[in-house]
Amino acid sequence: MTDPGRTLLALDFDGTLAPIVEDPASAYIHPESLAALRRLGPILGTIAIITGRPVDQVRRLGRFEEGDGLEHLVVCGQYGAERWDAATGELTRPSRPEAVSQLAARLPQWMREHDASRIRVEDKGLAIALHTRGVAPGLLDELAPQIEALATEVGLHLEPGRQVIELRASGTDKGQTLRGIIGRVSPGAVIYAGDDLGDLPAFREAIALREQGMDVTLVCSASEEQDALVALADVVLDGPDDVAAWLGDLADRFAPV
Repeated sequence: MTDPGRTLLALDFDGTLAPIVEDPASAYIHPESLAALRRLGPILGTIAIITGRPVDQVRRLGRFEEGDGLEHLVVCGQYGAERWDAATGELTRPSRPEAVSQLAARLPQWMREHDASRIRVEDKGLAIALHTRGVAPGLLDELAPQIEALATEVGLHLEPGRQVIELRASGTDKGQTLRGIIGRVSPGAVIYAGDDLGDLPAFREAIALREQGMDVTLVCSASEEQDALVALADVVLDGPDDVAAWLGDLADRFAPV
């Protein structure tokens, strides 16, 4: 692999750096992953988090600002629609799409009409996520056609995930965001780690770069719920615990104590 100073390490958050839990507000980063990232921060060219979560949530749950080593971290939230640079403190965030506001207003009545009161609704500002983890695991599958119809009516894009469906404006995905970061930092090597369907565009973008000669490593944080990334990955790990150990090994290699 290219020297560490020219390496981009890009990672998803939920299911990769943090465990999947019933309450998304409690999905804190794995402490061993955080420790490894703090060791890698001063050594690697760039570390970026590319996540479907809002930036503010990831900053809180990641605890990146509670210690040293990640002063140059970049967090791209809501698939890249939001961006926060630790080095400058700059936060960019677009205004809330009108279609998301329309959805928020219509959703309570829609849920009553479809007997969907068990769904947990998360308003992310730029999107709305419907969660069923821990309450009704199969309900989203049952309601998928109706949810798709609702998204079409208000002009939003569906983003499926592990016991969650997100309705958001189209136009930004993790592949485009990864491409943008690569364009800015011009790395010699790219490592990307993810766990879910939302990471597929980033995997495909990285594969295209590999075909052009880029040094690429794709890491899958695997689970029984989702295996779409397994066949594309160079490294398959058993969830966030295994990711933490792998990051620790990477830190031992690049930034020995």
